Amino acid sequence: MLAVVAGLLMPLSFAPFDFSILALVSLVLLMLCWTGISKGRAFLRGWLYGLAMFGFGVSWVHISMNEFGGIDIPLAVFLTVLFVMFLALYPALTGYLARRLSDRGTHQVAREYLIIVPAVWVFFEWLKGILFTGFPWLTVGYSQIDMPLAGYAPIFGVYGVSFAVAMTAGLIVYWLLTGIDSTKRALPAIVLIWIAAALLNQVDWSDAVDEPVTISMLQGNMSQDQKWLPQNKQPTLDMYTTLSRENWGSDLIIWPETAVPAFYHQVEPFLKNIAQEARMNSSELLIGIPVYNKKTKQYFNSMMSLGLQESFYDKRHLVPFGEYLPLKSWLGDLIDFFQIPMSDFTEGDRDRSFLKVAGQKAGISICYEDVFGDEVAQALPDATFLVNTSNDAWFGDSFAPHQHLQIARMRALETGRFMVRSTNTGISAFINEKGKVQSQSPQFERHVLTDKIQPMQGMTPFAIFTNIPVVVITSLLILVGIWLGRKQST
Repeated sequence: MLAVVAGLLMPLSFAPFDFSILALVSLVLLMLCWTGISKGRAFLRGWLYGLAMFGFGVSWVHISMNEFGGIDIPLAVFLTVLFVMFLALYPALTGYLARRLSDRGTHQVAREYLIIVPAVWVFFEWLKGILFTGFPWLTVGYSQIDMPLAGYAPIFGVYGVSFAVAMTAGLIVYWLLTGIDSTKRALPAIVLIWIAAALLNQVDWSDAVDEPVTISMLQGNMSQDQKWLPQNKQPTLDMYTTLSRENWGSDLIIWPETAVPAFYHQVEPFLKNIAQEARMNSSELLIGIPVYNKKTKQYFNSMMSLGLQESFYDKRHLVPFGEYLPLKSWLGDLIDFFQIPMSDFTEGDRDRSFLKVAGQKAGISICYEDVFGDEVAQALPDATFLVNTSNDAWFGDSFAPHQHLQIARMRALETGRFMVRSTNTGISAFINEKGKVQSQSPQFERHVLTDKIQPMQGMTPFAIFTNIPVVVITSLLILVGIWLGRKQST
C-alpha cells in the first residue's frame, strides 16, 4: 500500500498540480519500500508503484482513443490499462535490478542508496525515453522546473535534474536508516546539491543577438472531431486568414500543427495568395499543414514558412499508432479500426531541424517531438529560438496540455533559447531562455497571443553533449556499485 501511495503522489508533483516537493517524498517512500526485501518483492512493489504513478499521471491516453479515435470506452480503457501496465515495468525493473546489485557482496546502505538506486532509477528513465520510439512523459526532472534543482538542466538536461532528485532521496533514506550518526554526512551533501543548483540558476548560458522579434500565435480552437469535416475546410481557412490580417504588424505569425485541414497541393493557390499578402505587409507566416508527395506517395506532418521564402520542415519523430503504424504489413487493418485521421505519415529528414523565418533560424519541433531534448538540441547552434507547434486537442480537458507545457519549458532551459509554443486549443505560450512562462493563452478559446522574443546565441553544455554525460555517469556508478560489492565480499 505504501508503494501505491508513493506512486499516486508522484503525478501531483507535475503540472497542473505543481507540488514539486512530492517528487522527492515519493522517491523516498519508494526506496523505503525496497529496503531489506527480495528481488521479486522489489519488482512487485516497483510495479505497483508504476501502476499508480502512470495510471494516474497518463490516464488521459484513453481520451484520444475514445473521443477522437472512435474506440468504445471499454476498449479504450482496456488498451490504456495495458499501456500503463507496460510503463509500470520500468520502476519494477528498477527495483529488481537495484536489489540484485545491492545484494552482491556485503550489503551496505551507503552503497545501495547513494550509488546504486539513484543511478539505476535515472538509467531506466532514460531507457523509457528511447525504447520503442520513447515515452519520456513523467520523467522526474520535469517536476522541478520551478525548483532550485532546475539549475542542472542546462548542463545535464532533464535526466540530470532527475538524478539530483534521486540522489537527494537516497541521502534522506540513508540518513533515516543509519540514524543520527549519519547526519554529519547526509545533511551537508543535500545542502551542497541544492545550493550548487541554485547558484547554477544564476548563470547565463546564452547571449542576446539581433533585435527582438514580435510573434503572433493564432489559437484557432478547432475541436478534433470537427476539424477534418469537409464542410469545415473553408471556414477554417477563412478564420485563420482573418486572424492573420488582424496581426500583419507582427514579424512572424504562427498557425499551429495541421492548422490547414487539407494537403498542401489542395490549397496551393490559397497559400500563394496569403504569402504575397504577408510579404506586402512585411510579415511572414509559419503554418502547420500536411503534405503529400505525389512522386513517392508519402505523407508528411509539416510546418511551412511563407513570406520571404517558402520552405518546409517535416516532422521527424512520429507517434506510433497515432501518426504511423509499426509493423504495418502485419497490422495494417488497425488503421481502419482506430479511425484516426492523418495516421499514415512518413518521417522527415533527420538532418533538417530548423527553418529561416523573420530573419532568424528557428529550431522547429511538432507536437510530441519536444519531449526529446537531445533531438530539439540538434537545431543548435544555428537556431536562435525554438518553435513547437502542437494540436493538444487530442488530449481534451486533461492533465496532458499542462504537462506538455512543462516539458516545453524544460527544452527552453536546457538550450538557453526562447521557446514559442503554438497550439490549436491551448496552452500556447512564450517561454524565455530560463524556462519561465512569459505569457500564455487560455485553453479552449479562440485567441491570438502576441509577444516579443529575444533571439539568443551560444551553446549550453547540454546542447553540446546532450544526454551522453548522464548515461555515462549512471552507467559508471552502477559498475562502481558492483565493484564495491565484490570488493567487500572478498
